[in-house]
Amino acid sequence: MSSNPVGVLYVVATPIGNAEDISVRAIRVLSEVDLIACEDTRRTGRLLATHSIRTSTISYFEHNEGRRIPELIARLRSGETIALVTDAGTPAISDPGYRLVRAAIDAGIRVTAVPGPSAIIAALAVAGLPTDRFAFEGFLPSKTGERERMLAELAREERTLVIYEAARRLPRLLSELIAAIGPERQLAVVREATKTHEEILRGSLAELAEIFANRDALGEVTLVIEGTHGLKKAAVSSPINESRVVDMLREAGLSLKAASAAASKITGASRREIYQNAIRRDRK
Repeated sequence: MSSNPVGVLYVVATPIGNAEDISVRAIRVLSEVDLIACEDTRRTGRLLATHSIRTSTISYFEHNEGRRIPELIARLRSGETIALVTDAGTPAISDPGYRLVRAAIDAGIRVTAVPGPSAIIAALAVAGLPTDRFAFEGFLPSKTGERERMLAELAREERTLVIYEAARRLPRLLSELIAAIGPERQLAVVREATKTHEEILRGSLAELAEIFANRDALGEVTLVIEGTHGLKKAAVSSPINESRVVDMLREAGLSLKAASAAASKITGASRREIYQNAIRRDRK
């Protein structure tokens, strides 16, 4: 594709769902480069076949970055052109890519973007919340202490928040957010964006927590959450505990049974014990 003595690394955005959401330029670049480095060769292969692209692919994902980067840098140094893609969306944005981009820059290799789909931008565009300033947090930490500290920080964030979460853990996250920032904060849950079964639910944390307490969330989920700008700053003090979580969820309108189930997922305590403790507290 290029006669330069040193190649070019193209960071190419690919569809997040609908295969038609790919630019003309992206199709051309993917067709003309010498190699495509992709998170999953099978998944990218299906996209390439859809657009009749026959370029060779090589795997590049989180667990092989260390050994793959020197090989790719060497090929770029020799004059080859390489396109970097992930399974969906824009590489290096909560996906593999940053380390290769940094290594290419350090090696004096040209890095250029072929912009396109991003789950973050797609969700922001349809959420109906302020977009002039926003903070992208990706996936929250999984360890309890780190997670609680992050939630406490986010409770004070003025900007609109964008968070990723696995669908199976969505009820837990909504419950934690209620406990940390209150039940009235507005948000949008964007599920399966641009796909056949796309779903966008908007409302308060309390309303959406009740919905997802009663049914499973499937697919890929992006949350867009109202910041504190224009709101009374959320008071965050003591760490999240089962009693506080249950009380917040019940105040938000959930039944004791549903609140106990959600609190159990958050704290790891027995749902039965949480339920019985709440009944005892009610009797006092």
